[in-house]
Amino acid sequence: MRTLQVKKLAASRLKKGYPALEEYDFKTLDQTTEGELVRIVDQQNNFIGKGYLGKENRSVGWMLTLDKEEEIDSVFYDRHFRIARDIRSAFYADTSTTAFRVFNADGDGIGGITVDYYDGFYIFSWYNKGIYSYRDQIYQAFKVAIPDFKGIVEKVRFKNAQIESQHIDGEVPPEPLMIKENGIQYATYINEGWMTGIFLDQRNIRRKLMEEWGAGKTILNTFSYTGAFSVAAAMGGAVKTVNVDAANRSKAKTIEQFEVNGLNPDDHEIRVIDVFDYLDYAKKHDLKFDLIILDPPTFARTKKRTFSVEKDYVGLVREVLEILADDGILIASTNTWKLSRDDFYQMVNEAFDEENVDAYLMDEYGLPEDFKINENYVESNYLKVMVLEKLKD
Repeated sequence: MRTLQVKKLAASRLKKGYPALEEYDFKTLDQTTEGELVRIVDQQNNFIGKGYLGKENRSVGWMLTLDKEEEIDSVFYDRHFRIARDIRSAFYADTSTTAFRVFNADGDGIGGITVDYYDGFYIFSWYNKGIYSYRDQIYQAFKVAIPDFKGIVEKVRFKNAQIESQHIDGEVPPEPLMIKENGIQYATYINEGWMTGIFLDQRNIRRKLMEEWGAGKTILNTFSYTGAFSVAAAMGGAVKTVNVDAANRSKAKTIEQFEVNGLNPDDHEIRVIDVFDYLDYAKKHDLKFDLIILDPPTFARTKKRTFSVEKDYVGLVREVLEILADDGILIASTNTWKLSRDDFYQMVNEAFDEENVDAYLMDEYGLPEDFKINENYVESNYLKVMVLEKLKD
């Protein structure tokens, strides 16, 4: 195992449990290879920990252990999977929710890999080439630790990977695979690329839409994808939802989500249109909504424009404030790790200030309980959701 020396500030961070290895931590990374296991030491050659090299976002690798005696082998992976499963025993026992995260990367001790549970099927997502080089050993350990799987599928999310999605073991998931979340059914597609049809990290927001926020409301769901927020709101008594997404696939997928829950999609609007074009339309027709959901992708490109959360979120909030009713609710969400909670709050607040609109912060959310975070790595709690009530003038 190669020994790599880190700079003083990096040594201090890593000793405290910071899991990410970053390029500027090292004087040089010449002649290192993706997937290489490394021993990390400080400037005095004192042992700090062991990790692996794998480029992912701004990191070049991840720490795996601070224990000098611990080996990085099948036993190591087996133990981490068993601990992760035990922590989520309540989710396995909950028959009203059959999809959740079982293993959350650095939050569960192995950066670069997540595992999701979909009604007996497990989806591995690999985020860098380094950890992927250990896939055979990791799958073997997983199947020992959690042998009662229906099937295993993998999603390969790093650059220049030759595949996006493939079946690994056990049964091939049916199309669609029906899962439940808080008693609501959702049609998911496990064998299609990276996306499955639902974002599991927004489960608590959908619960609140069903149990509290949606009743009696007219709702605009922007960047609606398969309409999961709207289905939850409709199941909770929303009068009408308007679902807006530029992707052609969104309409059929959203219709399906309504239908599998016994809801008539004709009672709702499903628009395949650029969100900003729809907002222009809504303003011209003086439409008002009781609740608006803003959960855009971090980056998106349509024929007319590109959208970036960091550059364009303030403008997006300003646009929707014009069509949000007085006392209406805005759910402002982002999943980018590049913005801190305070940065995101400041962006949303800036939009309200620029429109001279007052608001009350009703609630805010991060990741749900199954998305275990690393308390020493703020970026691991990437989801930020602000729920604001627009106050009358």
